[in-house]
Amino acid sequence: MKLKELIKNISPLQVIGDTEVEIAGVNIDSRRIADHHLFVAMKGTQVDGHKFIAKAIEQGAKAVLCEDLPETQAADVTYVQVASTEDVVGEVATQFYGDPSRKLKLVGVTGTNGKTTIATLLYHMFRKFGFKCGLLSTVCNYIEDEAIPADHTTPDPIELNMLLHRMVEAGCQYAFMECSSHAIAQKRIGGLNFAGGLFTNLTRDHLDYHKTFENYRNAKKAFFDALPKTAFAITNADDKNGMIMVQNTKATVKTYSTRTMADFRAKILECHFGGMYLEINGREVGVQFIGKFNVSNLLAVYGAAVMLGQKPEDILVVMSTLKSVSGRLEPVHSPEGYTAIVDYAHTPDALENVLKAIHEVLNGKGEVITVCGAGGNRDKGKRPLMAQEAVKQSDKVIITSDNPRFEEPQDIINDMLAGLNAQQMKKVISIVDRKEAIRTACMMAKKGDVILVAGKGHENYQEIKGVKHHFDDKEVLHEIFDAQKA
Repeated sequence: MKLKELIKNISPLQVIGDTEVEIAGVNIDSRRIADHHLFVAMKGTQVDGHKFIAKAIEQGAKAVLCEDLPETQAADVTYVQVASTEDVVGEVATQFYGDPSRKLKLVGVTGTNGKTTIATLLYHMFRKFGFKCGLLSTVCNYIEDEAIPADHTTPDPIELNMLLHRMVEAGCQYAFMECSSHAIAQKRIGGLNFAGGLFTNLTRDHLDYHKTFENYRNAKKAFFDALPKTAFAITNADDKNGMIMVQNTKATVKTYSTRTMADFRAKILECHFGGMYLEINGREVGVQFIGKFNVSNLLAVYGAAVMLGQKPEDILVVMSTLKSVSGRLEPVHSPEGYTAIVDYAHTPDALENVLKAIHEVLNGKGEVITVCGAGGNRDKGKRPLMAQEAVKQSDKVIITSDNPRFEEPQDIINDMLAGLNAQQMKKVISIVDRKEAIRTACMMAKKGDVILVAGKGHENYQEIKGVKHHFDDKEVLHEIFDAQKA
């Protein structure tokens, strides 16, 4: 593709060099640059890509998209200067990969909690309907059956368009995608055409990046503001920010609720650890999920499927066959008669929801032991809130290490414990070693009790001092339970 075609939808400040040059690839990582590539110099939160322009040219770049021109320019390289590379990289990537989001129906899911569950269930549901589908999620990206590891909730714009292009080439008709607040704020989804968007909920998270809750909310809202008239926007009427999200959207707005009048409504008829019996818009269905928050997730899935043209009765038939996403309220049963539940809950709100779901099923017939921690180098303000939430709804709490990253695990634990008073501390012990913390919880548990192991869910690593060490909560539990059988 010629450079002039690649940049036709942006407005450069100036172009130095030949725009007839052929471009064979586009990248923001100089290490991935090859002959006749366009290098996009991004001013990231950690590193400024402008420092690597010379390196990219050494690797074979024939064009550079940048905000600041280098002092000396190579004679055989074209320089395209723009006000903000972050603002235009999505358009350039979309153009290079042939505008793939317009060749399938792309649905985005945003909110604090529930994104992975909703996007993944939609992917599985539409495959069961017989469609070819793609998935872009925290756990893993999929092009039909092909799994592609996910490093971020939302990839960078170039990788994103490349994945969507591959989905189109594979014959996918639908793609379902998590849209994180970081991705929206950093314009990673710029240039994409969405057939629909879903809002789950909004609670405190990522304030280390957004600084204020208002900034965080506005990042989510920007996704709906940008939806076209042809799209649908489905929002959670039970969340106080639900209607704020869609107040300026051009999309067709629909609501879902478990508490009030809405386009898509549900109530729980029965609940046990094997699942729930629900009524959705007047029809009854059995599902393999527990918890009121999962009822909301399933309603969002139901609403999206309706808006994408599926019949309600067909949706409910498929919904009854769907299973929980890995590491989301996932039960592991002990031979000694208690149940351990592994969940990704890593915000105060998510922890509250999971513990409520456990109590709904337990109904006072057993104790709850919670094992949880908090991530390092992230929002410190939520640490004491996490500990408070765990203590409020648990009989015993073990505070432990999560992904400490570059912080000392004990410092993170101390931040959590600082939120508890002397009375609350009577329920709590702290064990830095996560494996020992889980083992201790298992030693405390009696028949009929529930252990919640929160924070890591599907993750199979612990990140310590920049290194990811293999660690899987489910593996640890199975190892302990296998020893109980011996």
